[in-house]
Amino acid sequence: MGVVETLTSRNADFATTQFTEGLRMMPNLKTIVIGCVDPRVDPAAVLGAEQGDIAAIRNVGGRVTQRTLEELVMLRKVTQAAGADLGPGWELIVLQHTHCGITLLQDQPELLTPYFATDEAGLPEQAVGDPRAAIAHDVAALRGDTRLEGVRVSGLLYDVATGKVETVVAP
Repeated sequence: MGVVETLTSRNADFATTQFTEGLRMMPNLKTIVIGCVDPRVDPAAVLGAEQGDIAAIRNVGGRVTQRTLEELVMLRKVTQAAGADLGPGWELIVLQHTHCGITLLQDQPELLTPYFATDEAGLPEQAVGDPRAAIAHDVAALRGDTRLEGVRVSGLLYDVATGKVETVVAP
């Protein structure tokens, strides 16, 4: 059996034993987590969220890039179209982790400069090798975007060796 067959079989089990009918498009906790694509760091799993509690945006390193900001603006428009607003009462959580693969790319500006929409001189401020500094940088970017005013923003660091989350930037 291949991967697709395995996953569709698991879905059949999910549909009969775990599916929750009637979930709303808006997350129950009014929370969006920005996290890494690393399979060790599934935001819902590591934060103990139930289906429908949070929304997640995942990318390389769990970084807040210009593209991430644009996605959040789009999500705000979706929220408004659904009769609500991604504003006061909402939470944005930057969730990065230890031993992230993006740190292996520190010496590859040809990959990092377009990803962060910067030049080589701007790469050090992205703190690719220091997750705590990267979290602080990304939280500041979210807090500084006027299109997201009123949203509480925080930054967490997940330790892949212990499974524990540390608050690096409080809301």
